[in-house]
Amino acid sequence: MARANLELIGALRRTAERLSGDVSYQWGHMGMCNCGHLAQSITGLAGPEIHQSALIREGDWEQQARDYCPTSGNLIDVVLAAMFDLGLTRDDVRNLERLSDPEVIRRVGRHLRFNQRDDVVLYMRTWAELLSTADENQTRAEGDHHSSGDAIDRPLQRHESALNDLVRKER
Repeated sequence: MARANLELIGALRRTAERLSGDVSYQWGHMGMCNCGHLAQSITGLAGPEIHQSALIREGDWEQQARDYCPTSGNLIDVVLAAMFDLGLTRDDVRNLERLSDPEVIRRVGRHLRFNQRDDVVLYMRTWAELLSTADENQTRAEGDHHSSGDAIDRPLQRHESALNDLVRKER
């Protein structure tokens, strides 16, 4: 699953919110499908721009992710690079397009239809929730690590201060 981070969580939530409104959704359109809408949130590009960029080569989002080339200069690869930079993986792209991530499905508790707007919204909200929990756990673990480090650092800081005082006195 994607690397949990606030930017990705925000993009998933914004996309789900937008999709729950009155925007155009077409599963067969590369810019207005599941991945296409998330790509819009991440890049700021319009759906038709994303769709047009994907036509440079064959395939759906899964194939586009598999064929991704960071040095091609093609807009679809720039879009994918932005998605990958945010923490998504090729598997995440495939799973989003098919609404098939096992952890998300397990949390939802039922099969989701990949081409149904309401199921896409539920998938994205659930995925954002899972990532948010993972991010909180990671932050908490880092905080615990830093806290334990602080316990060690405090005596060192006290000694450092004493050493600095001694050096000043000797001058």
